[in-house]
Amino acid sequence: MPATPRRKVLLLEADVAAGGDLLAAAAALGADAYVATRADLYARYRPELTGRIAGTAFTDFADPEAALADLTAFGRRTGIDGIVPCWEFLTPLAAHLAAALGLPGHLPGTAPAGRNKRLMAKAFAAHGVPAPRTVSAPDPDTLARRADAAGLGYPLVVKPAEEAASIGVSVVTAPGELPAAARRARTGPRKLPHGIPLDTAVLAQEYVAGPEFSVETVLTDGAVHHLAVTEKFTTGGARRAELGHTVPAALPPDTRAAVYGAATAAVTALGLRNGLAHTELKLDPAGRPVVLEVGARPPGDHIMRLVREALGIDMARAHLQAVLGDRPDVTPRRDAAAAIRFLTAPEAGTLRWVGLLPRGPHIVETALTKLPGDAVGGPDDNLSRIGHIMVRAASPAEASAAADAALASVAVELATRW
Repeated sequence: MPATPRRKVLLLEADVAAGGDLLAAAAALGADAYVATRADLYARYRPELTGRIAGTAFTDFADPEAALADLTAFGRRTGIDGIVPCWEFLTPLAAHLAAALGLPGHLPGTAPAGRNKRLMAKAFAAHGVPAPRTVSAPDPDTLARRADAAGLGYPLVVKPAEEAASIGVSVVTAPGELPAAARRARTGPRKLPHGIPLDTAVLAQEYVAGPEFSVETVLTDGAVHHLAVTEKFTTGGARRAELGHTVPAALPPDTRAAVYGAATAAVTALGLRNGLAHTELKLDPAGRPVVLEVGARPPGDHIMRLVREALGIDMARAHLQAVLGDRPDVTPRRDAAAAIRFLTAPEAGTLRWVGLLPRGPHIVETALTKLPGDAVGGPDDNLSRIGHIMVRAASPAEASAAADAALASVAVELATRW
């Protein structure tokens, strides 16, 4: 009896946070993993990635139409069975590529709204998704006029139309702060390292007070399977960065159901159908969920690892199963909790020393991403971190307490400025 041919998946840029997990999941499923990237970037891939890659498709993502043509031809020639968007900035291309190859994916017509927050806000408003009122403009003066005309009061959230990792996000409390915040939020016309074209508009959005969460979801042919609610911890003040997460969030059943309902409305409004989604939202002072934005891709910040540690669900595997047209395995195999806290420097400077990294029964992992002598930023966005601590415990409260205690024990010292 002839052996069943191995299926093939194409990962769009694997050298990102989720890339290693997705390549490992492909190997565990017995699928061959191919990667689309640029030749010079692939030359810098780490061996732990290249060792799991069956082949490559080199293209120029800076030209989306040419990239679509290149990868469509490659997919047909190679017999690709599933398209895997690994990087947020390639999710619209992934939707169009899956459609061109007749493979499971998100709806291509609404795919840009799954990446562009200006279009996303319009989709939410059109479909009645509970979300902050939002205006956009090409420059600070026009943004101020449109915010005033829309009756948006202060505080306001100012953010780029297309960015990630809290880059360019500010909370402004008075009209005089808006121009500087809008200038900070203006992105360049292209996203490195691929030079992907970006919408340079700036958004002003109603500020929602209250605790922040995210919903981790897998979709198959439009059917929504929510896996967990993540509690998020952020800085306060004008600049907002994420300081940590706990999975699952300790929410009453009715609140959790309302959160899931808002996330379902959001992903449906964006035409998401196959793969992972990461919906960020807040509970307002009345306890009502308000959707801030959706990422049509795997969550960052090691949230997939937290879900696996807490619930035993492999989100990377579920993502691949969804894009291959299989039923994803989302059965919880564990009833625990996990948390991560990020190490940050108190201000920008040069890292001198990090000490007293914790050990103990709750610790799953400690890691440093910066070394002594490296320049570090202050806690202004998610790119300024110097490491993380991950823990696991029996309950969300215990996991959060253990993570906070571990973080408090770490010493971070910057070089003295003279």
